[in-house]
Parts: sequence; C-alpha cells; structure tokens
Amino acid sequence: MLPTIKDVAKKAQVSVATVSRVLHNLPGYSDITKQKVLKAIEDLGYQPNAIARGLINKRTQTIGVLFPNVSSYFSAGLLHGIEEVANERGFSVIVCNTDGKRTIKYLQVLREKQVDGIVFASEELKDEYYQALTDMRVPFVLVNNQSHKYSIPYIKVDDRQASYQATQYLIQKGHREIAMLAGTQSDPIAGTPRVEGFRQALSDYGIAFHESRIAYGDFLLEGGRIAMRRLLDEAAPFSALFAAGDEMAIGAMGVALERGLRIPEDLSIIGYDDLVIAQMVFPPLTTVHQPLTEMGQLASKKLITMIESSDPVSSSIVMHHIVERNTVKELNQYK
Repeated sequence: MLPTIKDVAKKAQVSVATVSRVLHNLPGYSDITKQKVLKAIEDLGYQPNAIARGLINKRTQTIGVLFPNVSSYFSAGLLHGIEEVANERGFSVIVCNTDGKRTIKYLQVLREKQVDGIVFASEELKDEYYQALTDMRVPFVLVNNQSHKYSIPYIKVDDRQASYQATQYLIQKGHREIAMLAGTQSDPIAGTPRVEGFRQALSDYGIAFHESRIAYGDFLLEGGRIAMRRLLDEAAPFSALFAAGDEMAIGAMGVALERGLRIPEDLSIIGYDDLVIAQMVFPPLTTVHQPLTEMGQLASKKLITMIESSDPVSSSIVMHHIVERNTVKELNQYK
C-alpha cells in the first residue's frame, strides 16, 4: 500500500496539518520540524496526490504552451527549455499546435483543462487571443513574440538588430550584391523587423536596396526553396544571401546546388536561429544564434513566478551572436 500523508505525520511525530503546511511551503513550523517532515517523506517514498494538492492550492500544476508549428526545429528548442524548468518546479506541460488557425479552439481547451498559466509562442497576439487569455484569468507570457498594444511580459531577441548584424557581417566580408529570404510578409513579430534590419544595414553602408532582391517565404524549408527559385529567376545576380530562418536557408542551399552554384565559392549564405540542423548540413551553415533553450527556460521561470506569487515580472531581450561556420566566403573587397 502506498504511504499516505497520515503515515508521514505519524513517522515525523507531527500533525497532518503540519505536513500539509510543509508540502505547500506555508508558514507556521520550525526548520527542525520541516527537516523531520522532509526526512519522513523521503524515507517513506511519499508522493503527494496531484488532485488533492490541487484542491488545497487551487492549482492543477499544469501550464499550456501554444505553438503555430510544434513540429519545427525552432519550436522544439523552445519547448526543451520550457519543459526543463516546468518539470523541475513540479509542473506538467500541455502543448498545442495551433497551425495559426486553431488558436481560439486550443485556448478553450486549455481553459477547460484549468491550466495555471500559458506560454504563447511565436504567433501574433491578436485582439481576440488577448481577450480569450484575459477571460481565463490566468497569467501568460509571450516568447519569441512581443505586443506593442498590450503590456504582456515577453522573452525574445532584438530581431531588427540581429538582422542588421547578419547583413553587416556579409558586407564586412566584402559582399555588396546581397539578397534576402524574408519570412511571412505580414508577420510583425519576426518578418517585418528582420527586413527592416536588412534594409538599414544596406543603407548605412551606402548600398542600394533592390526590391527584387527580397523574396518572402514562411520560415520553413519548402518555403525557402520556393522563394530561392524566385530570387534566382527574377532578381539581379547576387553574391550573398541572408535568410531570415535556418530552415529557409537550408532550403535555399538545396536549390542553389540544384542550379549548379557552389556554396560558398559561388554564393555565400547566412541563416538565422542556429537550429541543430545548421550544423548537420554540408557545408555547415553560418547563422545568427538565438538561445532557444534559454528563452524557453526564462518563459517558464517568469510564468511560474506569476502563478505562485502573483508578482509582476519584467520582459527580457536575450542576446544573440553570429556563429561562423562554412557558408560565407570573404571577398576582401570591402573598403
């Protein structure tokens, strides 16, 4: 028979109420008493019942996570960090794949599951989503996302600055004929800021911007392939390419090779994200590193702080950096 809270109380020679207070980190006992209770729990192998625990603290110890594409390498990196911290803090994670179309449906599901909080990842926070989230009366945080309309804690990199530095890197390697594979054109989260950073870098270095040298994809591999074909067919020749996502960059690399272009001898490419596949392709992809696991960890930490204490938390801009591998050739012509 599994040990009960009464067995713990008997072994520690305290009341059931005291054991309960220790379990839920409530005041009213000495440190000696706490150590006696914890030792009894360890000796007996007692596991508090989750349902009973929820009845006491009014929580289910679950958090919901919404991704527009849960199968992507990007989402996997974030989720690893989210789950790592959640599990350490005694929370379970419910993951929802919205596909950008089922967000309201899954918010309703999470409401019915009575989750304690929500991580809203990589998708624009539309008014209807914000209303549904506030109606749930649980805390929520944004990751790889930011709302300029609502004051919601977020965790992300500075996409505009990271894009600027990726473009600057190509320029400082001697490239002046530079094209871009951008994300979804209407995406204000990562799409627009990365294009703005690209254009600003060209402007600051006196390089003319050509609209034909931008092709829009969807941050996925096949989208990168389609957009790359468009660039090669329609744009003026270019010696370097900045792809606003690693999956698009790898899709572009495949198309370039199909067209007989060698990387980096004929075409230099820099990506964005530093996904695990960036190291697996040949040649390994030079890219902008986003600390995805750290971003997921921060999201969990902030959310659980809000759940357990109701204290406000601040937003975080995390650091990015360029990881040099083997897809950018130095032309030695920049002055």
